Amino acid sequence: MEHITGVIDGYIWSIPLVALALCAGLYFSVRMGFPQIRRFKDMMHYLIKGSDSKEGISSFQGFAMALGGRIGVGNIAGVATAICFGGPGAIFWMWMIAFIGAGSAFAESSLAQVYKSKLNGEYRGGPAYYIEKGLGSPVFAIIFAVVAVIANGFTGPTIQAFNIADATKNAFGWNPAIVGVVVAVLFALVVFGGMKRIGKFAEYIVPVMAIAYIIIALVVMFVNYDQIGKMFGLIFSCAFNMNAFYGAVFGNAIMWGVKRGIYSNEAGMGSGAHAAAAAEVSHPAKQGLAQAFSVYVDTLLVCTATAIMILSTGMYNVTAPSGKFMVENLPGVSEGVGYTQAAIDSFIPGLGSAFIAIAVFFFAFTTLLSFAFYTDANVSYIVKNMKDEKKRRMVVNVILGILTVIILFGSMRTAGTAWNFADIGVGLMAWTNFIAIVLLSPKVFAIYKDYERQRKLGLDPVFEPEDCGITNADLWDDIVTEKYSDLRDAKWKAEGKTKAADKEA
Repeated sequence: MEHITGVIDGYIWSIPLVALALCAGLYFSVRMGFPQIRRFKDMMHYLIKGSDSKEGISSFQGFAMALGGRIGVGNIAGVATAICFGGPGAIFWMWMIAFIGAGSAFAESSLAQVYKSKLNGEYRGGPAYYIEKGLGSPVFAIIFAVVAVIANGFTGPTIQAFNIADATKNAFGWNPAIVGVVVAVLFALVVFGGMKRIGKFAEYIVPVMAIAYIIIALVVMFVNYDQIGKMFGLIFSCAFNMNAFYGAVFGNAIMWGVKRGIYSNEAGMGSGAHAAAAAEVSHPAKQGLAQAFSVYVDTLLVCTATAIMILSTGMYNVTAPSGKFMVENLPGVSEGVGYTQAAIDSFIPGLGSAFIAIAVFFFAFTTLLSFAFYTDANVSYIVKNMKDEKKRRMVVNVILGILTVIILFGSMRTAGTAWNFADIGVGLMAWTNFIAIVLLSPKVFAIYKDYERQRKLGLDPVFEPEDCGITNADLWDDIVTEKYSDLRDAKWKAEGKTKAADKEA
């Protein structure tokens, strides 16, 4: 099974996908003038401003839900895997895909807001919705929805469940099967409570665990302060093939850095767009900026925290393309959470295994909850034409039930098989979504231009689709009329004055 899934993974995650991810992120970033830099203040502002409604969650809850999906085992086990197969230079390429990938995150999240729908009284949206409404291609939309259900409902949960079981086994010696049952039961209790319960759970848990994890990393960095300069020197020299010793893995550094970076921060993959669509905001660009910031938090903070712990303590192995070890500082330890556990144990024996086991549980569990929401959104899209609402909900619940069983299945897989399954799902989603957002890029630029125009007028931006030449976004007429009529009136007044001034000039 591991060999077969590995071959499939290799075909999907080939050089064309890596090039597509890098070029798409750079394309959006350059065309919009790098909003991830210029609008950094706005990113922070929209995280804390705004509240939820009966139809949607707050901007911060949407951010936390997406961040819950982004911060997972990719931040702990994924970073270790990137170092193992790509060397220290892979970390630089994770940073790069995060920085330019913020442009892709803005694009997909803004589009998700524009073309969202209301199902059973709650906002739903994502790539399938904007592919159908924006590109006018229901067939392409169904393809994405099916791929998303496979990735989030079937292949993705395996690596999350495996790493929870593996981390607790390393730390406490617990039976993976029993851990799988417990996690599956807890998962079911939360997800069958609906979007609101998932959003509330993510809102409280994700920030706490992320901050605690970063604090531990800073402590490790302080203890090993004399290694910090060497560590960053090693990262940059390997990233640009200036270190002869790691020359054999230079190509892998780029491949594994981008691959694990996308798996971790999900920029352009389409998953975060589902959470973005559920948020209550007055303009799509607001949630686009908030979601772009979540990419920074995921990679530039949490992934970097893991890299600091592993590299500054020297607790890692590096495997050459031939399969032989170039560096073997941890004999017998497979790539994954064991590297990070060993790093923390190196200065406080016994703390690493327990702390990382707890961190992996919360990070992976919130990711599983996000997977459930993404699966729900796409199954709901696939069966949206079923007239009987109860039957539609029953189909969604059956798929979520299968996802619950897969959590148990995943807890007993091997590391290689679990990662291959996860990468296949992520790769398929990335291919379809990157193509979609590039085709829809003119609409993305129009949305951002409209946001910038209103900000220059000193307004709190409000979205009216016709201003951007966008059709099939009728829900926004109701949203603005019911909730943001004051912002719309202020916009009309300011635009009237501007037009009058232009005529006089």
